[in-house]
Amino acid sequence: MKKYILIPCLALACIFGGAMLGIYLRGVLPDYHLGPETKDSVRIGMGLVATMTALLLGLLVASAKGSYDDQRKEVIHLAGRLHFLDRLLGFYGPEAAEAVEVLRSLNEGLIQQLWAGKEAGKAQTERVFSLFQALYESISKLAPENDVQRAAQDEALDTTADLSRTRSLLYAMADTSIATPVLVIVILWLTTIFISFGLFAPTNWTAIGSLFIAALSVSSAIFLIMELDQPFDGVIHISDAPLRHTLNRTGRETFEQIDSLQLSEGVQ
Repeated sequence: MKKYILIPCLALACIFGGAMLGIYLRGVLPDYHLGPETKDSVRIGMGLVATMTALLLGLLVASAKGSYDDQRKEVIHLAGRLHFLDRLLGFYGPEAAEAVEVLRSLNEGLIQQLWAGKEAGKAQTERVFSLFQALYESISKLAPENDVQRAAQDEALDTTADLSRTRSLLYAMADTSIATPVLVIVILWLTTIFISFGLFAPTNWTAIGSLFIAALSVSSAIFLIMELDQPFDGVIHISDAPLRHTLNRTGRETFEQIDSLQLSEGVQ
């Protein structure tokens, strides 16, 4: 079972188990332990814990959402730079056919690296790195015939370097941004709160069902945090549509020029 599913399920078991433990303790504790004064003391203490838990949960959600948004922006930036590089190579026409082919392979490699899963993505790392090298070399070998092509070549080399930096940034951001001890503390606090809920809850199915729904709701917040922290996997994931759209358009103009030249040569 994947981490972003396993941890919320464990959280649900711990939190709802805490509520059941509280109900059990209510049945074995003497009545003077459950008097109004005790109830008020527990309510005050758990109110403080609940406030701290709410603040920490809010910070975790904000952190995970911020990391998700940052990586989504980098993916859009990556797709935009890939399309821009393809347009720059269009200034060379058929002469840039080799560079365009490498650019298409690079685009496919980036999609496989980012969305193929963590282990499969690591296997694609060296291939993507070699494709960046091959692309840089292919662009460097182009022979500009005028100032426009010379400027396009310089810009294409800068864009390739920027693509490599963006890819390295995405690779570095792939690790989790949520510290495991923080999640453990949140689950511990929530379990403690639900023990107090069960301690003073009536023993009937309505109360037990309400506690389960509350535990499920809180666990779904942890599920949301784990989902946002894995932006290329799971239910809530970054779409690969920008890169696939760029892949479908890459080399279209260059290949059309090659086809037209081959057709004219065939007619002659």
